[in-house]
Amino acid sequence: MSQPVDVALIGGGIMSATLGVLLKQLQPEWTITVLERFGDVATESSNPWNNAGTGHAALCELNYTPEKADGSVDIAKAIDINEQFQVSRQFWSYLVDKGVIPEPENFISPVPHLSFVWGEANVDYLRTRYEALKSHPLFAGMEFSTDAAEIRSWAPLLIPGRRKDQPIAATRIPGGTDVDFGSLTHQLMDNLVASGADLKLNHRVTGLKRQKDGTWRIRGRREVGNTGFELTARFVFVGAGGAALTLLQRSGIKEIRGYGGFPISGQFLRTDNPEVVAKHQGKVYGKASVGAPPMSVPHLDTRVVEGSTSLLFGPYAGWTPKFLKKGSWFDFFGSLRFHNIGTMIGVGLTNFDLIKYLAGELLASRAARHRALQEYFPNAKRDDWRLITAGQRVQIMKRGADGKAALQLGTEVVSGAEGSIAGLLGASPGASTAVPIMLDVLARCFPEQLPGWKAQISEMIPSFGTKLSDDSSTATESLATTWDRLSLTR
Repeated sequence: MSQPVDVALIGGGIMSATLGVLLKQLQPEWTITVLERFGDVATESSNPWNNAGTGHAALCELNYTPEKADGSVDIAKAIDINEQFQVSRQFWSYLVDKGVIPEPENFISPVPHLSFVWGEANVDYLRTRYEALKSHPLFAGMEFSTDAAEIRSWAPLLIPGRRKDQPIAATRIPGGTDVDFGSLTHQLMDNLVASGADLKLNHRVTGLKRQKDGTWRIRGRREVGNTGFELTARFVFVGAGGAALTLLQRSGIKEIRGYGGFPISGQFLRTDNPEVVAKHQGKVYGKASVGAPPMSVPHLDTRVVEGSTSLLFGPYAGWTPKFLKKGSWFDFFGSLRFHNIGTMIGVGLTNFDLIKYLAGELLASRAARHRALQEYFPNAKRDDWRLITAGQRVQIMKRGADGKAALQLGTEVVSGAEGSIAGLLGASPGASTAVPIMLDVLARCFPEQLPGWKAQISEMIPSFGTKLSDDSSTATESLATTWDRLSLTR
């Protein structure tokens, strides 16, 4: 067998691309191999039509600001998510400045972020949320209105056809973005390959085994020709989206014990009608239905993909046992282990609202989907919209510190075997926070090298080791710098 590579990245999505570029910036002499099971990178969750491209900054996503029992709004999660997104933006802007990303306009576009609600209780909630966030430096410029004429000037499709006596409210931040993570992934991978990395497409990993010398033997099949392959690596990162759970299980690391995955599929309504698209410029998020998973918050979005603008509405949640959009119908059942069955049963017994919600979504008719759209766009015409299938999301099931099984929001890095392997589990906010997640991987898995890397990481990410929210002037400067470097027009 040939000499081991320094780093093997399993999966050709935004996570592997981000980690690969980070490591090439820090250790350019390291050898890196990327193993992607499909014929191109960014075909699953990183594909622009498999996600909403929001560039999650918690500017408009109401699930990050839950209402407390006393009527106040908890903004801690929103601030944390925004901080993480700013880290990603700083790294992207550094890469643009250095020429690593040659065409930022192909992956990021300026699109205002709005929240929109109706009903007196929801209006009160949004007003309270606005009051809690408006003075925070990372949410500067947030506007609030209950005036239909003003809201119509922000998002013209929301108001015509709506009852005039219906209480409504909206917030808006003009400095939001739409992100094509597929384009970003391709640009990062192109640079990675140009820097000497080996990208192996159509290579499906089937086994991971740690050897006596601490390296990892990776086994798999070539999808073209159906022949086997083996590779040895000193460090392995499993960035394979929903497939990461089963691959980490096959690695045998004890840290994955007890984890389960709950797959949720999604669909969107999409229109490319230029007359409709021209009347809406923004990402408008509402409140989730009772029992809805976090990534199923309804939203009417401007999307900019390959230079063309479309509108999406959704997502409409569903369920299949697949862990990837192009995965196997046996994925979910193949992930069952003695150590996680109890966790999965516990989640099922405590999430009847979710099960009821998913059943309703699966049974929803085309007319019901259109009525959901009309709650945001009252005059929407059914013939303008078509249904598209989005990517699979696999939410984490695990036991918390209290020992109770829970369905977990967000993403989580699982590392083991003395830092020689790590993988990423979970869903939203995912891609938007790829850079801070990969910095976590560096801290966990390369503790000896990290002190020597800190100066360069700080050059790439000026806020590294600090929080922008601690200093209003620093936050303002960072937001302006990244906005300009990413070629975003104001």
